[in-house]
Amino acid sequence: MPFSIRDNQQGYSLVEVIIVVLILGIIAGIAVRSLSSSSDVSRTRETVAELDRIAHAIAGDPDRLSGGVRVDYGYVGDVGSLPGSLDALVSNPGGLGTWSGPYLQDELTAGAADYTFKRDAWGQVYTYTGGNTIASSGGGSPITRQIARSVDDLLYNRVSLAVTDIDNVPPGPTYADSLAVVLVYPDGSGAYATRSRSPDPNGLVEFDSIPIGLHRLQVVYIPEADTLIRRVPVDPGRGYYAEIHLNRELW
Repeated sequence: MPFSIRDNQQGYSLVEVIIVVLILGIIAGIAVRSLSSSSDVSRTRETVAELDRIAHAIAGDPDRLSGGVRVDYGYVGDVGSLPGSLDALVSNPGGLGTWSGPYLQDELTAGAADYTFKRDAWGQVYTYTGGNTIASSGGGSPITRQIARSVDDLLYNRVSLAVTDIDNVPPGPTYADSLAVVLVYPDGSGAYATRSRSPDPNGLVEFDSIPIGLHRLQVVYIPEADTLIRRVPVDPGRGYYAEIHLNRELW
């Protein structure tokens, strides 16, 4: 008697195939969304880091210190004004004598119109119009980096001083005009402004509307042209205050 094997296996039904395809589609969709989300997170981090780098190029990095004194104030610290565009961070915008850039290094560039730092991680150009914020819109949700609390914090600060002799005695009404306190700082147009004032009888003197930066200060005892020189760090929104004691008894 011939022996035969009966095939009891059956193929998948159409419904089962459709269910499998749907499940695979769902899994693929989840994987794509996960990869997209991961990519967006990475691009967001990259963009935030670059916005920080641009903000530091404009107004300096507060963590760059020498001897405990901040030494980096970026474009504003050198020029005394905000850049009109991001291009001004890598090329002198108009023969400014106090410009000391480039403030950013952009090695992957094809020319001034295509500096890579001007685009976010999605390839969209940053929005910057010379104010206090830089914005990215490439990720769908805006990412905004504020350079300082306000433009005034960058450009209009106070430098206040109290000048006395070595015995901590102020000049009084008799000797106040024998002192000249001179502050030199960038004027915003590529040159330096020089302002000179005599202290009041209590030795107090103040300058307003001073941009951030490391500026030159001179205290001159006029009868002898004896001059004390120092650098004063003017920080955003904080200005500068110091008590200056001259090195001998003068009055």
